Amino acid sequence: MLNKLSESIYYLSNQNDKERPTLGLICGEKYSLVVDGGSSAVHARQFLKEIEHLDVPPIKYLVITHAHWDHFLGMNEFNTTVIVNSLTHQKMDVWRKYSYDDRSLQEYVESNKITSQCMEIIQQEIPERDQFKLSSPDLVFEESLTVDLGNKVCILERIRSTHTDDSTIVYVPDDKTIFLGDSVYGTTTDAIFHYKASQLLPMIEDIQKYDANHFLLGHESICDLDEMNVFWNQLTSCNRAVKSISLDHAIECFEQNNLRSPQGDELFFLKAFVNDQILISK
Repeated sequence: MLNKLSESIYYLSNQNDKERPTLGLICGEKYSLVVDGGSSAVHARQFLKEIEHLDVPPIKYLVITHAHWDHFLGMNEFNTTVIVNSLTHQKMDVWRKYSYDDRSLQEYVESNKITSQCMEIIQQEIPERDQFKLSSPDLVFEESLTVDLGNKVCILERIRSTHTDDSTIVYVPDDKTIFLGDSVYGTTTDAIFHYKASQLLPMIEDIQKYDANHFLLGHESICDLDEMNVFWNQLTSCNRAVKSISLDHAIECFEQNNLRSPQGDELFFLKAFVNDQILISK
């Protein structure tokens, strides 16, 4: 079921158990724009079926926020102009060369090109896989792009990010709403989850320059401004406490800086920033 944020913005909530990110719908007077193509044909079709129940203009654009499979493997289901930034375009080219039969998928898993979960979802939710070939984007931009849906402007920008180097956000000024994709999350390198400390403050700067009250995230659905500010404070305070590859020292510094022990997600973030230091030190 679609969630209605405003008269012009809807979204399908994430389903983390199925590796399905949040999908967005932005409606102008003439056209509609979709944010992210879904993790599979089944995911995309579910979204399109829900949209059929709405009285909205036809979908003209699909924006892929970054080149992680769960955000684009359903894109062939949309008969639209697909928009990506230039780096996302390069990264998705790899997937356009893949074959999707069982033997090929197993080879990709064994060579660490895809995860076993990705393989399972492709096998279960993309029909006629032997003939499946990922479509090419129609519009490629460099740094930013403005799209007019008819009295409804969307600003697309490639931002600095702790998650990927090809993150695109979609900002809707009229609704003070921003679709962040997965840009604010950490990443995994050599099987180690970490937060890139070098990108944290630049990312926050890139996002906070927008006047937004609603934040749509790939795997949390929606946050308000207060929730995002709490999130930023958690990340920055944890980052400040990490000065070496020692988690114990990071916890000690956090306690000195904040006069309390880390709580909730803070210990997770501390570990992620320590892991970043470990990777840098190698």
